Amino acid sequence: MNRLVYKLIKRVIDVTASLCALILLSPLLVILALLIKKDGGPIFYSQERIGLHGERFRMWKFRSMRVDADEIRERLLHQNDFDGPMFKMKDDPRVTKVGRFIRKHSIDEIPQFFNVIVGNMSLVGPRPALPVEYAEYCHEEASRLFTLPGITGLWQVSGRSDLSFKEMIELDKKYIANQSLLTDVKIMFNTVWVMLDEGASGAY
Repeated sequence: MNRLVYKLIKRVIDVTASLCALILLSPLLVILALLIKKDGGPIFYSQERIGLHGERFRMWKFRSMRVDADEIRERLLHQNDFDGPMFKMKDDPRVTKVGRFIRKHSIDEIPQFFNVIVGNMSLVGPRPALPVEYAEYCHEEASRLFTLPGITGLWQVSGRSDLSFKEMIELDKKYIANQSLLTDVKIMFNTVWVMLDEGASGAY
């Protein structure tokens, strides 16, 4: 398939599927908003990320951590369970009770459908990097910025946070080199399966 045609069809699928998902999930979104608000603080959390060709944008999530999570992060850097420039903790003390559930099933990512509709993300693509991660990228790692970042991707259905940083980069590169509508559809279906799997690991 011609690459331009692929991009146009993918964009139509991105917008249509995101709008449908937000409408269908609206009752769940209201319940989640009430539960998160009960913990105190804002319902949503926005964070600056690096998108296509290094452009910066605000990515949205349901808040799953304490309001002061970013300040506490600096004190936890020595407990990083992830290699490379990313920071992840399996038992992150900043995560709220509601947050643990919604992170396990990736429900905290639902507000990113708005990012997709706006156009700074896609349903499927490389993981959107933080500026601190991007600052440490070598040329090879920066190649993952050649396409729109995604809500999900090969990394999401291949181990999530159980992957090493190098493995995640390799999966992003593999996706970019082999993009197709069939690949995107397979990843989306596999993502739904991972989200519903109670025994799924790698989300923290």
